[in-house]
Order: sequence, then structure tokens, then C-alpha cells
Amino acid sequence: MFRDSTLLITGGTGSFGHAVLGRFLNADIKEIRIFSRDEKKQEDMRNLYRSDKIKFYIGDVRDQQSIKNAMYGVDYVFHAAALKQVPSCEFFPIEAVKTNILGTENVLNAAIDAKVKKVICLSTDKAAYPVNAMGASKAMMEKVAVAKARTSDETLICCTRYGNVMCSRGSVIPLFIEQIKSGKPLTVTEPKMTRYIMSLDEAVELVLFAFQNAKTGDILVQKAPACTIGNLALAVKELFGSNADIRIIGIRHGEKLYETLLTNEECANAVDMGSFYRVPMDRRDLNYDKYFAVGDKNREIMKEYNSNNTELLDVEEIKKKLMEIDYIKSELAVWRRRK
Repeated sequence: MFRDSTLLITGGTGSFGHAVLGRFLNADIKEIRIFSRDEKKQEDMRNLYRSDKIKFYIGDVRDQQSIKNAMYGVDYVFHAAALKQVPSCEFFPIEAVKTNILGTENVLNAAIDAKVKKVICLSTDKAAYPVNAMGASKAMMEKVAVAKARTSDETLICCTRYGNVMCSRGSVIPLFIEQIKSGKPLTVTEPKMTRYIMSLDEAVELVLFAFQNAKTGDILVQKAPACTIGNLALAVKELFGSNADIRIIGIRHGEKLYETLLTNEECANAVDMGSFYRVPMDRRDLNYDKYFAVGDKNREIMKEYNSNNTELLDVEEIKKKLMEIDYIKSELAVWRRRK
């Protein structure tokens, strides 16, 4: 479906953008546009890949005109630009609103005007039952995307929602590795805290699945295992042969003890597609009266899908999953040479 097409990735200099480039650069796609506001990261990416297929656009999703300038002739959009750090968004919630909500509206308006075929908006498990500003802004991003999907005839718009991506920028595993290298204790917020874990390749697979299978207004979720943060720290320690202490520092601003990928309300309507769940768009309108006569019996029997009731990996299983990641293999090789 991507043959001779043009793909735009907003926030394309991040971990997800690199993963997509790794997957598509040698394929028969015509052009990949990287849209972001960080000129240094764009320069680093330009020097790393040195490919005529990649075009770079400086801009910010908060600026409607700058995203419009990058959207002409585009067939598909991965919308990955976002503020993602929970503590940062807690202290600067309006900044999360500007990027995650208003920025998404700008991207979708530009895509609809340019008659883009499909837009996939990347969301997060923190958008389900949000308790922090980042999750709330992502939940509103999903609502904006679904609302736009209702009125867009030519552009298919959907969302993918996934859990923690291992070794992505700002995630905890690279922090653990740096602490081991520096001879410092591993800082763990709460050992019993559970989180979904998936690789960047799996995150890309979810987006590709969405491109191939989603209907407009869908939210697509990939089934994923989870683990406790305590076991994750132990797994990293054992892989690196470290005897570093583990220091419990307490839960940070806006953090949950466990994350949810599908709410109870979404489970009542979700379609099981094997390795994925599809939550179809609610097609009801504002004429509420006609919906009051019949309730939904499924709401009583369905449970939410969260990181406590999914498959929980033990330390050995976590180690095996970590060893699937190139970043871990590379860091281990450097560590062993150093020792």
C-alpha cells in the first residue's frame, strides 16, 4: 500500500520516527517526510541516514501554517508529535494542551484539506482512565480524532493506543543502564507498579496493522504483556551482571500503579482481532432521547484490560524480551568490553 507513496511523520526525529525509517527506507516508498521543531535532531538524522528519500521540514504542530506547508502531496500520515513526559505535563499542563490536543487538530485539518488518504494518531495507555495531564491531553486527542473522523469522507482517521515502549527516549530502561554504568543504585518508584512492555518494532507493527485494517474513527490496541517495575530492574541488573542496589524513591507526580489499555466501557464494544483489539467509533449523535430506551447488558460482564490482568512476565521472561532489542545487545556488548 505504500508503493510510490509519500509518508509524513510528525515528531519524526523521535524513537518512533527512527523505527519507521528502519522499516521503510529500503522499501519502495517514494518519500518520507520528517516534520519536527528540532533542527539539531534533524541534522543528526540527515547525517545518519543520508538518503534522498528522506525530506526534512522544520515546524511545529502548534503552528497550523507550518504543518500545512509539509502536507501537500502526502498520502499517509503518522502523527507522533506529542509531549509525553508525565511529570513535565503535570507542571505545564497548558503546554500539553497546545501540543497534544490543539496540535492534533491542526494536523488533522491540514490532512483533510490536502486529501490525505489515511492518518494514524499515536496515543497511549495513559489516555484510558487518565489521572495525569499527559493522559488527559491524549484522551482529548483521541476525542478530537474521532470527532474529525465523523465528518471526514475522504481521509480515514484512526488512533493506535499502546503501552510503554522499551528503550524509547526518556524511558526507564536506558536510565537503569546509565545508573549501572555510573555505579549508582537503580532508582525504582514502586516495585509492585506494573507496566505494559513492548518493543519499538511492535509499536510500528500496530501502526501498520491500523493502516491495513482500521475503519475511520477506530481506536486500535495491541495485546501486550506487562511486568512489575521491581522485576524489570532485577532483569536489567542480571543481564548486566550488576550488584547495584535498588533504591525505592516513591511514585512520581501523576503516575498510576497500573495502566489501562481498554476501559470497561470500551471492552463492551471492542472487537477481538487476535493479537489486537479494535474499538469502533460510537456513531450515535446528539439526539440522545432515542438511546435511552435500551441499555447495554455487556457493561456488567466486561472487564477493563489493564497491566494487572494481562500476562505478567517474570524476571527470566523479561530478560528474554529485552534481548530482542538491538539497543540492549549493543549496550551489553560495550559493557562486556569495558569489564
